[in-house]
Amino acid sequence: MARKAILYISQSLDGFIADNEGSVNWIVGNNEDYVSDYGYENFISDIDTVILGYNTYYQIKTELSPDKWVYDDLTSYVLTNKNIKDSANIKYRNIDITELINRLKQEPGKNIWICGGANLVNQCVKENLIDEYQITTVPIILGSGIRLFENNSKIKLKLNDVKEENGLVTGFYTNNNLP
Repeated sequence: MARKAILYISQSLDGFIADNEGSVNWIVGNNEDYVSDYGYENFISDIDTVILGYNTYYQIKTELSPDKWVYDDLTSYVLTNKNIKDSANIKYRNIDITELINRLKQEPGKNIWICGGANLVNQCVKENLIDEYQITTVPIILGSGIRLFENNSKIKLKLNDVKEENGLVTGFYTNNNLP
C-alpha cells in the first residue's frame, strides 16, 4: 500500500486556522472542560512523517510545547530557507514541496501528515498533492485571521465520513482527482 499525504487540521466555521495573532487557543468544543483527543491517537498511529512550515514549527516550539518536541516519534520535515542544523528527528529543508512529497511517497513507511501552516497547505492544494483531507470545524466564527484555503484550483473531494464530538465536526474526504 502506497503512503498517503493527509491534511489533518482544524478550522473555524468561517475557514480560519488561526486568529489575527496566530493563536489557536480557540480550538475547543462546546464544553471547555471536556477531555478527549478527538481521534488524534487513532490518526497518528498511521503516521510516521510530519511536514510543516517554519512558522508552525516555531509556534509549536515556543508556545504550544516549548519543553519537548511533540512529534519526537515521527520524522519531521520543516520547510524553511533558514540554515538550521538537523536534529535526530527534525530535518530542516529548503526544497520544493512537490519534490519532497513525491519522494516520500515512493519510500516505505506509514502515511505523511501535512500539518500546516496555511502557506504550506495551499502549496500542496495547488499542486494537488493531498490524498486525504481530515478537517475539523470548530464552532466559532473568528471573522478574520489566517485562512486555511486561498486562491486554489477546484478539487472535487469525496466525503467518506463525518464525526461530531463535543461540537467539533470532522469531515473525512478523499481526493479522487490525483494523477
